[in-house]
Amino acid sequence: MSTLSVWQQNCSAHLKNDKRLNFKDYYKSLEVAKNATADEIKKSYRKLARKYHPDVNPGNKAAEEKFKEISEANEVLSNPESRKKYDQLGADWKKYEQGGNPGGGGGFDWSKYSQQRPGSGGPQYQYTNGDEDFGGGGFSDFFESIFGGGFGKRAQTTGSGGNRQQRAFKGQDYSSEMEITLPEAYEGSSRIINVNNQQLRMKVKPGVAEGQVLKLAGKGAPGASGGPNGDLYITIKIAQDPIYKRKGNDLHKDQHIDIFTALLGGEVQVHTLSGDIKLNIPVETQNAVVLRLKNKGFPIYGETDKFGDLYLKIKVDLPKQLTDKEKQLVKDWKAMRQ
Repeated sequence: MSTLSVWQQNCSAHLKNDKRLNFKDYYKSLEVAKNATADEIKKSYRKLARKYHPDVNPGNKAAEEKFKEISEANEVLSNPESRKKYDQLGADWKKYEQGGNPGGGGGFDWSKYSQQRPGSGGPQYQYTNGDEDFGGGGFSDFFESIFGGGFGKRAQTTGSGGNRQQRAFKGQDYSSEMEITLPEAYEGSSRIINVNNQQLRMKVKPGVAEGQVLKLAGKGAPGASGGPNGDLYITIKIAQDPIYKRKGNDLHKDQHIDIFTALLGGEVQVHTLSGDIKLNIPVETQNAVVLRLKNKGFPIYGETDKFGDLYLKIKVDLPKQLTDKEKQLVKDWKAMRQ
């Protein structure tokens, strides 16, 4: 029998002795829209969990409570069946409020959604949130009333004397930055980094981009209650290069030539990140014209033998400290052009 079927069977139980519960907006807790995708929910949860994790905020009760709040919201919204049930509850609650009734639960029929309570004859559940490792308690009364029974991640017991089982909780993710040079990003590189007194070799593939995030799985904080370790995320920073400007997988640089080569054409040596090459300059090449060298740009990340292009902006260098004879030749040349 599916979890949803268990919920539907349990919906007949009434909360006769329970206090009235306030509706919790889990979407607001995770800072996502109600139509958010599963990936968007996961991404937002991870971001907030890293921010409010008790390990990051030792002794901060407000952060601890916020961490419990987002953990509870993720517990519901990350499960398609529990999210479906929660969305229906929210729709009915909204209709109730729009009917002119005050929020806060008074007069709202919680029994339509509530789980069976101990003694009702149905299966009994106890749950210990993994957050108790940080000194906190379980999830809220709202959560336990709506999702406390039949939820897939909870341990079923045979009675009030059953053993409680803690939920395995993934360890905190770590994040850091690593700066490399443009040539290192072109060729690929590696660094030795220190994480929790452990030295790790971080390898960077050729073509890595500024701001790209690399992941080392299982190199974050240890998990709780047998859960997996967190992950380590490294953001790549590429130092500004004095010669090359990178735009995507293309490179741009200035190429200086003398006035005679610009006018008469000729061969010049061009430095690229893959080595020096010879380039033929066309006759009467104008200043600031851009020449393209195909496949001489940046390697495409994760693809073998594929590169962007290199664009050379021609800079014509005029001669300095002319002799009297040279000046006269220029005057004669000027007269010839008029």
